[in-house]
Amino acid sequence: MDTPHSQKKYGVSIFLIPLFLIFFTGCNLKTSPQSPYVPPTTANLSTAQLVSKSPTLLPSPTFQSIPTNLVDDCSDNLLYIGDITIPDGTNLVPGIEVDKQWQVKNIGTCDWDHRYSLRMISGDSMGTEQQQSLFPARAGSQVVIQLTFTTPLLAGTYKSVWQAINPDSQSFGDPISILIVVVP
Repeated sequence: MDTPHSQKKYGVSIFLIPLFLIFFTGCNLKTSPQSPYVPPTTANLSTAQLVSKSPTLLPSPTFQSIPTNLVDDCSDNLLYIGDITIPDGTNLVPGIEVDKQWQVKNIGTCDWDHRYSLRMISGDSMGTEQQQSLFPARAGSQVVIQLTFTTPLLAGTYKSVWQAINPDSQSFGDPISILIVVVP
C-alpha cells in the first residue's frame, strides 16, 4: 500500500527522469554529431533564394578590355648609346670601305622584326643603299647596328644621318650618324 511518503518519492523520480534524459541526450553538444557549417554561396542556393537576395551581396564581375592586336598597342623607340667603330671626326683616305657600328637600345615596347628598317634622312649615302633592314631586337634589348660605307674620292667632311622606321613608315628614336673627314 502506498503511503503519502512513498508517493512523494515516485513523483519526484518521475519528474527527474525526463530532465535527466533531456540533459544527457538532447543538450550534450559535445557528443552529438553536428554537420559542418557551410556559408551560403551562389552554388548552394536555390533559384528562389538567389532571386530573393539583394544584388549587392553578390560580387560584381569586372571586365577589362583585351587588346585584339598587341603589336598595334606597343610603342617604338630607339636610344643611341654610342659609336663602336669610326668615332666622329675620324680621318680616312679616299675610296676605302669602312665598317660603321653603333650600340643602340630598343627602349620601346615593340619588338623589331623584319618589317623595321633604317633609312638615311640627310647627308651623303657614301655608297650605301638609303634604306637598310634594322637589326631585329626585342623590347628592352641592346643591339649593334652595322652599315658598310665607302669613303668618297674627294677630300672633305662627310656626314650621313640615319633614322629607324617602323612598319607604318613612321620614324622613331634617336638618329644615328657617321661623320668622317676624307684626307688625301
